[in-house]
Amino acid sequence: MSQQSVPSESGRRPSQHDVVVQGIQGMIVSGEISPGERLPVEPELAERFEVSRGSLREGVRALVAMGILETRQGSGTTVTSLDPHLLLQPLVFWTSIQGGKSSQDLHTVRRSLEVESAGIAAVRRSEEDVEGLRDLLETAEPAIRDVDHEAALAVDLEFHLRLAELSRNPILTALLDALSRPTLRMRMWQSIHRSGRLEITHHEHRAVLNAVAAGDPVSARAAMHTHLAQVAVDLED
Repeated sequence: MSQQSVPSESGRRPSQHDVVVQGIQGMIVSGEISPGERLPVEPELAERFEVSRGSLREGVRALVAMGILETRQGSGTTVTSLDPHLLLQPLVFWTSIQGGKSSQDLHTVRRSLEVESAGIAAVRRSEEDVEGLRDLLETAEPAIRDVDHEAALAVDLEFHLRLAELSRNPILTALLDALSRPTLRMRMWQSIHRSGRLEITHHEHRAVLNAVAAGDPVSARAAMHTHLAQVAVDLED
């Protein structure tokens, strides 16, 4: 069965590289091959897509770079786990190079996701989850006393990511992981120039945790919104 080239929206026919990328993605989407399964052998794929062996290998390399395929010595080429954290790595890079207005825009998206994440966490958390978050926030207290911005804000990032994990939604967790890092670096710079901000942040985290521990999604969302609204002010300044 051959793979016919379909013109793109721009009107041009896709390159052989594009045919391979789109063709293999289509095989995965349709369920023809699943995570962990090996691709058909090279001659079969080249014939199917009506491309040269060189173009086939080029397309496979592109899919490896995208985290969709992996090649191992002696094992051939297989579909990865397709884990969201793996597939969203290009987003991690993109967010790392944003600044200025883009940084504020990213924070707006992050805030929407984190507010909902806190509400879901309040519903789905266990007592063990709550204790883990309490223990984590306690580790920030020595750093706050010592005005160790880097250590305190590392706990800040971990707190937000753990809270996202309590949603039991791997896509939400992966997105927040990607969006949090550049904002964290901006906040670290701001905190050095704002006396008392570390202590305020810690109290805001406590308020979120108390609402989550109480199983109150409305209060959890409100506490997270209040916390991230202050972060937005820091970014605007």
